[in-house]
Amino acid sequence: MGSTTALLTGLTGLNANSRHLEVIGNNIANANTTAFKSSRMLFSTAMQRTIHIGSQPGDFTGGTNPYQIGLGVNIGGVQHDFTQGSFQPTGDARDLAIEGDGFFVVRRGEDQMYTRAGAFRQDANGSLVTIDGDLVMGYTVDDEYSLVDGVLSELSIPLGARAVAEASEYVRVVGNLNAAGSLPGGGSFISLRATELEGFNILSDGTNQPAGSNMIESDSLLMEVEDPEAPGSALFAPGQVLQINGARKGGAQLPVAELTIAADTTVEDLVAFLNEALGLHQTGGANPDGRTPGATPIALEGAVAIFGNIGEKNDLEVPSSAIRLLNADGSVDRLPFVSAKAQDASGESVRTTFIVYDSLGQEVAVDITFALETKQDTGTTWRYFLESAEDSDLDLRLATGTLDFDTSGLLLDATPVTVTLDRAGTGAATPMSFEVDFAEAGEQLTALADDPSSVASTYRDGRPSGTLEDFGIDADGLITGVFSNGLTRTLGRVVLAKFVNNDGLIEEGSNLFRAGPNSGEAAVVVPTTFGSGSIVSGSLESANVDIGQEFIKMIMSSTGYSASSRVVQTADELLQQLMVIVR
Repeated sequence: MGSTTALLTGLTGLNANSRHLEVIGNNIANANTTAFKSSRMLFSTAMQRTIHIGSQPGDFTGGTNPYQIGLGVNIGGVQHDFTQGSFQPTGDARDLAIEGDGFFVVRRGEDQMYTRAGAFRQDANGSLVTIDGDLVMGYTVDDEYSLVDGVLSELSIPLGARAVAEASEYVRVVGNLNAAGSLPGGGSFISLRATELEGFNILSDGTNQPAGSNMIESDSLLMEVEDPEAPGSALFAPGQVLQINGARKGGAQLPVAELTIAADTTVEDLVAFLNEALGLHQTGGANPDGRTPGATPIALEGAVAIFGNIGEKNDLEVPSSAIRLLNADGSVDRLPFVSAKAQDASGESVRTTFIVYDSLGQEVAVDITFALETKQDTGTTWRYFLESAEDSDLDLRLATGTLDFDTSGLLLDATPVTVTLDRAGTGAATPMSFEVDFAEAGEQLTALADDPSSVASTYRDGRPSGTLEDFGIDADGLITGVFSNGLTRTLGRVVLAKFVNNDGLIEEGSNLFRAGPNSGEAAVVVPTTFGSGSIVSGSLESANVDIGQEFIKMIMSSTGYSASSRVVQTADELLQQLMVIVR
């Protein structure tokens, strides 16, 4: 019956337009949702009732067209509109927008999902998360801050937590060395004896007796050195410690140094200890006074001589009180040596201290001393001495060598000096190595007549330990951290997912999408590549809802709903009239 069919046809219009209003309402409700993509509903005709399919023209008659009556409207489907929304600047580097076709990759539990809403923040662990706590995925860095490409991991930006340091590799030392300064006469000369007038002897029953009229020799055992206060008794005992505490070089105090005495400790071991603890550099030749720098035993006198290096800044002060003999419990047993200084170090010299950093960012102080060695018709020669009390072993000495200057005071060979410094037991990489340069970047060390000599370190690389203070994200997703010590390091990379068919994605709520059967697999790529789009940091993408257009659709859908309800009403009236006829 036609009236009944009209009722059902009108009902399809009511259903379709009410669904359309749902889609429109959802669009309007999300007009302020970050990166929301609006939807549109498409109508399609329902099945046609075919009364006659029509006929072909005959010899004497014309053809007829099909005779069909529609049965209403269907919902053809709902499509997302993935066009770009406008950007809202926020000024917060954690807010990200995508200018292009890609999606951020996030993880919720074990599921990988995708979103364009980039209102990210850090959680308590420093991980970058969405507003719902979903973890933002990307490429992270290894311990050396190198990107690990191709492996998706949780992105972390632990502000205030992560620390970084940089070991020094280069130091520049420049200034002027006074070429008019005085030439050296020699280095310090200090003797260590048993008393002011007498040297040390070896016990008469000692196993290693000196040859001839010698009182001691290099291989004499310290345990067999006779106590001048108690003849026939040993001065030293196993487990005791010789401590240098209070010695000075060029007016600066030298670090405390200790030598533990064992059964096999010899005078030669004592000499080596003095060379290292006092920083006596072997220069490969004698001082102008004919004495070779270094500590050495005087066999005939039973004494130990200390010959220092040239230059007033290398002058040694080793009083008797500076060398102590300690018992195993740390108490002072006695002052075993009587020190006598026979000569001061002389000659023009200058010293400066500079700081370098090891791999942990710990400060390491290094002293460099320059001493005038010779003057010739071709120029001057200066010797440098590099020392550090921060060297983890006993030896203060790092390096020594000469620098030659021409008659214009210019350095003839500007090759940097390579310095190696032990850092064992500090936790830092050992040994650390750096170069000391005397001529670079328009600055250089000169040797001109200008009193006094003056040198300084004007540049060194490396950084102390610093914490992560700030970061930025580039258009290609690269996260760069800024540390409190001025260093910048790569922290990771935000990646984007690209789909063949965005309309095939399944919406999951909370601004999330899941890959669907018709979306294709996600291709995870670096931003700005493969048409994925670029990252806009400090901005959020607005919803792409056109409110005006949605209101027009709402009016049209409301009109369609009203018209369909009128069809239902009219069909009902016709049925009522029919019922009247029956009565």
